[in-house]
Amino acid sequence: MIDGQRRVLKLTLGALAELEQALECASLVALAERFEGGAFSARDVLALVAAGLHGGGLAPGEVDLAQAEFEGGPMAAARAGAELLARAFALPGEA
Repeated sequence: MIDGQRRVLKLTLGALAELEQALECASLVALAERFEGGAFSARDVLALVAAGLHGGGLAPGEVDLAQAEFEGGPMAAARAGAELLARAFALPGEA
């Protein structure tokens, strides 16, 4: 829930490419390692959620994430991002 509305987050290949560029990661492996290792910032979480929103069908800028209220607070946003990445990198049948 973002700003009181249920939002769909999905990491399509295009959304992953957007995320790689936004976070200046050279590869999908580097992107996954960054989050798995816990070396991510609030900016990284915002970029991840933004990419997920775009992959889920929202136009860029449709939600001002810097001012948005995440149900459950910043940790809930980070958990949602972690789940989003896990699903994106899961083999079929694992997610």
